[in-house]
Amino acid sequence: MTSGTMTDTLTDEQIERELKEELKWDARLQPHHIGVSVKDGVVTLMGWVDSLPKQLAAEEAAHRIRGVKAVANDIEIRVPSSVEQTDPEIAATALQALKWNGYPLADKLHVTVSKGFVTLKGEVEWQHQKEDAERIIRSLAGVRGVNNLIVVRPSATPSDLKKKIEEALVRSAQIDAERITVEVQDSQVILNGTVRSWAQKAEAERVAWSAPGITSVDNRIAITLF
Repeated sequence: MTSGTMTDTLTDEQIERELKEELKWDARLQPHHIGVSVKDGVVTLMGWVDSLPKQLAAEEAAHRIRGVKAVANDIEIRVPSSVEQTDPEIAATALQALKWNGYPLADKLHVTVSKGFVTLKGEVEWQHQKEDAERIIRSLAGVRGVNNLIVVRPSATPSDLKKKIEEALVRSAQIDAERITVEVQDSQVILNGTVRSWAQKAEAERVAWSAPGITSVDNRIAITLF
């Protein structure tokens, strides 16, 4: 292999060929009926699959291919008649699934279903709770899409969150907390400073995400050898 091969720009034909191989390789997509076209690095996915997770997995596969600039996901979801549910059945199944998966706020969420598309509304305190609710609903048979309108709303003030994050950084044995500064703007955390490794940078970000009400972490920490 010559040096620089991994940075060479792929042609549309090469991107299409590699994506088709990736779709065959991804076990989550079997079986599938997906077509691919590429123009100027923009991928269009077409055809059909039998579930929302497969539609999303195909999109993820496209983004993994080197040289892809954007993806248009036109894949249709065709639910097999054996698992197809009416909107009221999907709504009832969604609420039950949240409870079965131990979702702590199942009774506080509002679930609306229209033609197989589920809309989630309500308030939670952690970002992961918003993401967990969507993940649970996406996996249900008959669901064609999820519109996640859940709001992450902290019970603490930005100054309280800043203090909690700083204290958590100090508790972490993996981080030199004195070299990191924390800023909280509404629901966003901004991290600055220096660490010795990618692992320490990732740990600082994990700590920030653990704070209630945080919806975004801007990790500006630099990695330096000192």
